[in-house]
Amino acid sequence: MYNINNVALIPNLTKKGAYETSLEIIEILRKIGMNIFMHTNLRKSYRYDNIEYYDTTDELIGAAEIVLTIGGDGTIIHAARHAAPLHKPLLGINMGRLGYVAGLEPDELHMLRKLKTGEYSTEKRMMLRVIHKNADGVTEFYSINDAVISRGSLSRLIDIEVSLDRDYICHYRADGLIVSTPTGSSAYSLAAGGPVVEPTMKCIVMTPICPHSIFARSVIFSHSSELVITASCDDETEVFLTIDGAKTVIIKKNDSVSVTSSDLEAEFINLKDRSFYRVLNDKFAEKSDYK
Repeated sequence: MYNINNVALIPNLTKKGAYETSLEIIEILRKIGMNIFMHTNLRKSYRYDNIEYYDTTDELIGAAEIVLTIGGDGTIIHAARHAAPLHKPLLGINMGRLGYVAGLEPDELHMLRKLKTGEYSTEKRMMLRVIHKNADGVTEFYSINDAVISRGSLSRLIDIEVSLDRDYICHYRADGLIVSTPTGSSAYSLAAGGPVVEPTMKCIVMTPICPHSIFARSVIFSHSSELVITASCDDETEVFLTIDGAKTVIIKKNDSVSVTSSDLEAEFINLKDRSFYRVLNDKFAEKSDYK
């Protein structure tokens, strides 16, 4: 890979230890001759003369060659949604509990030097294109992890119908339904009993949430499939569509949600020679030891 000179640094300062870790990273990047770009709203927190600041996330990422985030998986996913249309690879420093998509832990920062020497690889991850159709029109979203149809906290079970390429295939009576990418298979889908899928594969994983059936299981579809989902909605039932655990919209009667693979891809940087399954095993070990 080519040597990197310009880095967009995106820290989530709400995470414990993120600020201290960011200062350490800035010193490492400066010593190896990197140009550091950050968001303007962080100017008062980082009083360095040689940091360039940008007013928007898209301007910040557009000016850099790679994106370096400091935070949990949510921080990485949020930045990756901005980086994907600009075709910029991303490396996450894990300041959360698990960090499935993070590339480094805080005690591995010395490996950042590999960015300057080109000792790294990249891998592309499939994304979802999610279209919400309602009486007001069409809204489009892009997801790296998942799109979730779910009931409100005080609502009863919801009836969900799913069509594949416009042909009806199944009905669920459940708390909700998760449609995930392979990357998202190790997130909410896994917690709901779904399979773990190697993240560089191209497929769509559908997992019901607490289905009222002994036969309901996850289903894996081709990446070329189109799923169309409708859910029961009345005065006593609140239904929501949530994208990557961040963006939420209300689903109303006669609304539909279609999910396909996207032409956009998220790209992640690897500095360590470890397989996904080794990472997964390590993370599960950390989770089981967590108190």
